[in-house]
Amino acid sequence: MIAAKIIWAIDMCFQIYFWMICVRCLLTWLPNLNWDNPLLSALKSSVDLYLNLFKKIIPLVGPFDFSPIVAVIVLFFIQFIVRYGAIMIFSSLGLIG
Repeated sequence: MIAAKIIWAIDMCFQIYFWMICVRCLLTWLPNLNWDNPLLSALKSSVDLYLNLFKKIIPLVGPFDFSPIVAVIVLFFIQFIVRYGAIMIFSSLGLIG
């Protein structure tokens, strides 16, 4: 039972980060947004740390930045690996039936 809750918590962390990326991308469409707000600044610094990895690799296509899309796809792939890795570990320890 505790193993299932741990796996659920890990999964929720990935889901929360996914929504943080979505909110960050949507907020970039607001030109007069004050990024000095502590909440927005925390969101920007935590999400941009991950997004900048992809912005270095993927060039802009005209005015469009497709790096967040690739970042989300990679995030889902990592989530899949971590989730099933945790299931395999807990299963080998006998904590999951």
